[in-house]
Amino acid sequence: MIQDLKGKKLLILAGAGVHSKVVRAAKEMGIYTIVTDYLVDSPAKLIADESWMYSITDVDEIVERCKQNHVDGVINFCIDPAQKPYQQICERLGVPCYGSKEQFDILTDKRKFKDYCKVHNVDVITEYTEQDIISGNVDYPIFIKPTNSRGSRGQTICFTEEEAFKGLDIAKKESSDGGIICEKHMKGYQDIGSAFFVIDGEPYLVKFGDRHLGSPEDNLDKQVICTQLPAAFSSLFMENVYDRVKNMIRSLGVTFGPIFLQGFVDGDTIRYYDPAFRMPGGDYDIILKDSTGFDTVKTLIHFALTGDTKIKFGNPENAYNLNGGTALLLTITARPGKIAYIEGLDELLNHPNVVYGRQIIPEGAIIPASGDIEQRVAAVGAYISDKSKIAEFIQYVYRTYRITDENGEDMIVSRFEYKG
Repeated sequence: MIQDLKGKKLLILAGAGVHSKVVRAAKEMGIYTIVTDYLVDSPAKLIADESWMYSITDVDEIVERCKQNHVDGVINFCIDPAQKPYQQICERLGVPCYGSKEQFDILTDKRKFKDYCKVHNVDVITEYTEQDIISGNVDYPIFIKPTNSRGSRGQTICFTEEEAFKGLDIAKKESSDGGIICEKHMKGYQDIGSAFFVIDGEPYLVKFGDRHLGSPEDNLDKQVICTQLPAAFSSLFMENVYDRVKNMIRSLGVTFGPIFLQGFVDGDTIRYYDPAFRMPGGDYDIILKDSTGFDTVKTLIHFALTGDTKIKFGNPENAYNLNGGTALLLTITARPGKIAYIEGLDELLNHPNVVYGRQIIPEGAIIPASGDIEQRVAAVGAYISDKSKIAEFIQYVYRTYRITDENGEDMIVSRFEYKG
């Protein structure tokens, strides 16, 4: 039975724009909301009942403040760095947490995750060791990355031994444990993002999408510019891979919570490379709720304050199919330079197919040549029931939303091209 949570206090770890929907949903449930991170003007803080100036990794300070304020529950929605602090905070407060330390270790460490996949007959990308690089036992190009990082930081595509040694240094510096992973570079293979939501021990597939990357010419070939859902390879996944992944998740002993897995399509299988014990970033949840009725946000909030692993808001069965429609999660990226003028977002938000849209980086900001999330300037999510209208809608987005520099030159790069 869904419990009345009015008056309960919920701490939300991090206040980025994607957390605003968590604050709004909690308020709809009559819950007192608190947001903490080290930024004064985080968007979710501006609408929360209370805000704290503790970094999400300041576990000791957060635990003490929660005790003083009689906080009833804690939630990490979609931020990588908050995954382990979330578990530690919950454990020390004795409040519900959807994972154990061991489960978070496997689902936040790429090395441990891939080893776990192999044991459970789930395919992963071909790997090389540092010694393989030193010995010249490598088939280039290769992809080197930290075992623990966020936002594509520390990742390098290497075509030569010299580049590989540089890539090792970069990855080690960005990895929280100094570890690296070296894999076959999967250029030309379709990138896939999949999310499961476990309820009462049963994993439900709620997201399965093709992740389309930016162009190498823009140095954005490691950044997603659009996720199209459900993926074109959904049938392949359901027939050949789904049961193996579901059984692997069950073997972890997870009884409740979100699990996000990324992989590549390779022949008749999916080769996985990256896990997370959280919801995917962005606002896909809003489209999922609107198209299927399943509300991941309220389901997670209810658990955070009750520990009930059986309650769900809506039906997650076959939710990934989005009731037969198509979702587009567009991330608009900009080339390096200073943003002088932004226009068109309000018009986009009034389009009947647009479910959400938000500006990530404001006018006046300097866009670096980073090749990572610092070049993401806006996000737009749409739901289109008629597939024949997809290309027309994408053209409308890029025609309507505009970013220009101080010389009046267009700054948008790596536009998504729909190919059916």
